[in-house]
Amino acid sequence: MNANRIFDRLWNDYTQQNPSVRQVHDLFLIEGETVMNDHIAFRTFDDPRVNIDVLSRIFIEAGYVYKGDYHFEEKHLYAKHFEMDGGPRVFISELLASKFSPYVQQVIRQTVDNIPAELLGSDELIFSGCSWGKPSYEVYEKLRAESEYAAWLYVHGFRANHFTVSVNGLKKYNTLEKVNQLLKDNGFRINDSGGEIKGTPAELLEQSSIRSEMIYVDFIEGSKEIPGCYYEFARRYPDADGNLYSGFIAKSADKIFESTDKVS
Repeated sequence: MNANRIFDRLWNDYTQQNPSVRQVHDLFLIEGETVMNDHIAFRTFDDPRVNIDVLSRIFIEAGYVYKGDYHFEEKHLYAKHFEMDGGPRVFISELLASKFSPYVQQVIRQTVDNIPAELLGSDELIFSGCSWGKPSYEVYEKLRAESEYAAWLYVHGFRANHFTVSVNGLKKYNTLEKVNQLLKDNGFRINDSGGEIKGTPAELLEQSSIRSEMIYVDFIEGSKEIPGCYYEFARRYPDADGNLYSGFIAKSADKIFESTDKVS
């Protein structure tokens, strides 16, 4: 499957589930901007049946190559990013199950056990969402007590967690301050964990994001409103060689993860 087809499918699912991200995208278009994707992010478990190496295969076969890895000690996550000329970066993180309670480990194992066998190892896995069956709100809440990441992944499964607008590709809104103000003026809530802008020009990467849209999900216990996906914005700066920095800053990404936290 070629990269364009992969990202088209992911984008369609992402915007259908989260109408607010389409509204943000269209807002930039109305303002006369051309929206380019900086990167697209995914979440998974470190189970060898669905880990980073498994999810990244479809991108590697489409021409992507591994570029770097990242450790998130506090949230017990590991991540890798991949690049291809002419395409957005791909960022895939995985939850380190052994760092959590026996309960969380059991839920993860049972969740992966319930993925249909024909999906495991197939190109369809990354598009499959919550393929293990209808989630339990009680389980979701118990997971959330230990890890928002685990709870989100248990409910939403395999899909794009977020797309990211390249601020470098914008003209009128060419700083994150301008982007954030545009979003706030139009009623969107910025993730202010660690500040509205994560990172600095000195670190060669600045990032911000809106809070995840609250969406209704059909649980075993009935329909409940929980965080869905979010939209991110990134501005990159040139390194000593004059090339735009292409990696990620772990301490900034750590706070971006919190865009899916359930807040009042």
